[in-house]
Amino acid sequence: MDIFLANEHFKVMDTKEKITIADSFVVRQNKIGGGNGEAKLYIGQNNNEIRDFFGNAGFVIHCFLMKTDLQKYLEETKIEYLKPEQPYVNRDDLPHLWNLRKRKIDLLPDKINFEVIEQTQIAGSRVYVNSNNQAYKIIRELSLPNITFISVVKLLDDNNRLCYYFRLFADYFGEAEHPYIIEKEKEEITDSDALEEEKRQLIKARVGQGEYRARLLAECPFCPITLVSDDRLLIASHIKPWVTSNASEKIDPKNGFMLTPTFDRLFDRGFLSFTNDKKTILSPFLSNMTYSKLGISNNRIIPHLPIEGREEYLEYHRQNILKI
Repeated sequence: MDIFLANEHFKVMDTKEKITIADSFVVRQNKIGGGNGEAKLYIGQNNNEIRDFFGNAGFVIHCFLMKTDLQKYLEETKIEYLKPEQPYVNRDDLPHLWNLRKRKIDLLPDKINFEVIEQTQIAGSRVYVNSNNQAYKIIRELSLPNITFISVVKLLDDNNRLCYYFRLFADYFGEAEHPYIIEKEKEEITDSDALEEEKRQLIKARVGQGEYRARLLAECPFCPITLVSDDRLLIASHIKPWVTSNASEKIDPKNGFMLTPTFDRLFDRGFLSFTNDKKTILSPFLSNMTYSKLGISNNRIIPHLPIEGREEYLEYHRQNILKI
């Protein structure tokens, strides 16, 4: 798989899919518990997988962040800064901190380079890294504990030099969307002037039920990837997410696919999308091993994928949901 970042071409070698940010790592202003936070970041157990990915003991690796990713992360977590779900020590300061951090990130260059060093002085089976570079400090400053994770993509540039692409993501305890946003949307529907049946259908469409599911199932009676047709095993997945869709898009069967649960999850989380000529697009933020276990590959033609009428929705998905 190849990707282009800041007008540079890279070959994707592998991916470390998820490094969860603990409360102990973040700066004091973001913490839930006590203490000032520790600069070292736990990246995994000392095993062959970690060594194959990052290097031998004592490794020093060249890394980078992308400004657009940091801006997107701040937008994804803005609602948590404004309406916190977690008991942050400095809960009342978070809205102000979001504004300060947004201005700071907007002034950064497009690509922010840094190095991380393995902390070999720490005994035990756990591998930690640290860095004195500003970009690493930004990771600590932006990250909200427990809901933030880092994916690291190992890349090879056109000069055969290895580098590591770090990106922050938010995960709201298994959900892509913040609980406040979902509840607010439901409240707005309930308080609207729509007929009661319309309200019920809109809310049911949120979880892929009701008229939306029935109409979508009539158009797509099986998962186009696995060809499974037992509707008990199929999820009515929105292409443009329910929360960002208008009232008509929320219940439009063209704004959906029937997918088996694993592929629904991949599609919903932006690890999988499709071209208008029915080819798969895989995100580099899952590993080759994971895709191999799932039996899915990049540029694979899905001949039964229903495209007609879904082109604009898929364009939105590729531009806004696909993690690439």
